[in-house]
Amino acid sequence: MGSRHASPGPLRPLTAGARVPSTAARPAPTPTLFPAVPTAGPADARASVNRLREEDTAVHRWYRFVLSFPAHLVRRYLSEFGANEDSVVLDPFCGTGTTLVESRKLGLSAIGLEAMPMAHFASSVKTDWTPPPGDLTRHAQRIAVRAARHEARRNGRALRTLPEAASRLLIKDSISPRPLDRTLALLQALDEESDGAGQLARHERLALATTIVHDASNLHFGPEVGVRHLKEDAPVVDSWLSRVRGIAEDLRRVSRLRSSGAGRVHRADARDPSCLEPESVDFVITSPPYPNEKDYSRTTRLETVLLGFARDLEELRGLKKTLVRSNTRSVYKTDDDHRLIERIEPVQRVARLIEERRSELGKTSGFERNYHRVTLLYFGGMARHFASLRRALKPGAVLAYVVGDQASYFRVLIRTGELLGVVAESLGYEVVRTDLFRTRAATATKDQLREEVLVLRWPGAR
Repeated sequence: MGSRHASPGPLRPLTAGARVPSTAARPAPTPTLFPAVPTAGPADARASVNRLREEDTAVHRWYRFVLSFPAHLVRRYLSEFGANEDSVVLDPFCGTGTTLVESRKLGLSAIGLEAMPMAHFASSVKTDWTPPPGDLTRHAQRIAVRAARHEARRNGRALRTLPEAASRLLIKDSISPRPLDRTLALLQALDEESDGAGQLARHERLALATTIVHDASNLHFGPEVGVRHLKEDAPVVDSWLSRVRGIAEDLRRVSRLRSSGAGRVHRADARDPSCLEPESVDFVITSPPYPNEKDYSRTTRLETVLLGFARDLEELRGLKKTLVRSNTRSVYKTDDDHRLIERIEPVQRVARLIEERRSELGKTSGFERNYHRVTLLYFGGMARHFASLRRALKPGAVLAYVVGDQASYFRVLIRTGELLGVVAESLGYEVVRTDLFRTRAATATKDQLREEVLVLRWPGAR
């Protein structure tokens, strides 16, 4: 598709002459879509707005991050924005595909970008509704029988283990030896029981990824992933079969939808969406990472390793380099996205305050010395994303970014949504408003932090 407007031009640092609007003139955030958001009271009440509703579980439950934003949020924004069957919806940080799946359920075409291979795999499988449900369950039953034979043949021999290089990538005790052995036996059966074109294998492997995390592992998820309650054993094959049957059930349900839009998922860095057609996107609904110390690669580390998406430290580093920098564990000497926000004073001010606080507290660890730098790299990376995305947006495209305030760096408050609005405006976007989605307690202080939806509009190149 050819562009009807002049190109925004090459990406360059925002230096002298860039329009940096004052935050003082921006309207106060308004809870337009969420008038009943609880900002006090029990944590369960505050968190309920972010939960996946029972009626929304089909397809979403195949594999989902614990802290993913909910399907009903996507529906409400698509409805407000006026999306119709001719619309194209983009999620440039698509994760496990919430926006894509919900768009498809509504009959809309959806495109996703995702850099991490496990999440990319999950979202691409969740937007593929072609496997015949009966074939899927019958094939999975054959695999279960084969896996049981592999276990029976072991006859007291040593339990199966991962190669040393892969094992070193795992969080210690994330899975116990016997559940790991059963998982590896099932993986062997999956490899051997090929279904020819592989139409079923991807869904079976995604079911295994969910089984690994929720049924076989010792992991628990909060603000960060950790280990709790070591399981000496787990019924891996039975749990996996149950999850495959759940996928088959959902495939039957979605096949009854009157229409379903197309879904495409690109393995791509959101800072370089060059795979998108010019002026092809009507709406964006997404949730990028926030600037904090959450290492997003750890969230999927176990299944990433077991399914073979990362086999050693070098491969893992290569994957992390394709992500927007949002924590000090993914910062590299060659990173230079900070150049793009050198003249965005509100961002510079926050970074200076973090470094001043570090100096006052006498903190000298390598991670702590990088707090101010990762803040600059985060907003610089998002500037690169906003700048590169302009080419793919239709004039008048509307964008919704689910983002949260943070206070992970010496308790300095980072108003993520407000600062991203400043960055976006400097690149020609219009800030429509900021909606309060929910509040959540800060890990260190228990203060209530805002999670918001920043709504932008792209007016077109000028």
